[in-house]
Amino acid sequence: MDVVRDIAELRGTLDPVRHRVIGLVPTMGNLHAGHVSLVRACTLACDVSVVSIFVNPTQFGPNEDFASYPRTLTDDLRLLAHNGADVVFEPPVDVMYPEGRENHVTIAVPSLAHTLCGAARPGHFDGVATVVAKLFNIVTPDKAFFGEKDWQQLTLIRTMVRQLDMPVVVEGVPTVRETSGLAMSSRNNYLSDEERQRAALINRVLTGMKKAVEQGEKDYASAEARGHRVLTEAGFDVDYVAVRDAERLVVPDADTRTLRILAAARLGGARLIDNVGVEMP
Repeated sequence: MDVVRDIAELRGTLDPVRHRVIGLVPTMGNLHAGHVSLVRACTLACDVSVVSIFVNPTQFGPNEDFASYPRTLTDDLRLLAHNGADVVFEPPVDVMYPEGRENHVTIAVPSLAHTLCGAARPGHFDGVATVVAKLFNIVTPDKAFFGEKDWQQLTLIRTMVRQLDMPVVVEGVPTVRETSGLAMSSRNNYLSDEERQRAALINRVLTGMKKAVEQGEKDYASAEARGHRVLTEAGFDVDYVAVRDAERLVVPDADTRTLRILAAARLGGARLIDNVGVEMP
């Protein structure tokens, strides 16, 4: 497994295999079983698997956890080598933003950047879109793999790729969960043992809402209010519980056939997100 930190070196490593199918798994490190599922999906679908590890400062707000975000490079590299990654791209910040973050071109997806998590984290998705676009330009993968846990991020990246005519196929990989049902996340490390068990309530709330919709619930606003209330009463600081059109993340209308039920809430030191899909009859 090659580990490179320089863009020119990475391109030199990949140039001899451009005739093969190259896959990319963008990560911020602190890898867990959810990331492993992305790497395995990549290795199954592609001839060459590239994993990036970069804690991207432009997707963190001024009061968020960029400085304290867990960085576990040695363990990450061991895990990636064990699971078949071919190349790891681990650039420092000044390689990705050589002229400084403030002077860097920003890519925005206006239809998705300011709703749901975007409303709670201003500027976050501009940072995501910008760094993913840079990674696509640097690696030029045929396929890229993202977890469905962050459905808004996945939808935003698919929209960016479509609107900017980027020659990459974006693959969504199902969420990996702990035995309690809690979606795996690096930020779960911020939770105490008790909070970690309580955090699984998010998935139970979403699953309950999914069942209600499948059984004919049409008053989505009432369903959202119930979910919000249950989480608040359990001690969560809730950003949103929302039923949305799965592809556009707008309020569903009579023609919507695929829904996504999403939630974001804070518990202890962690901001937690999750979602479930619903296929309408």
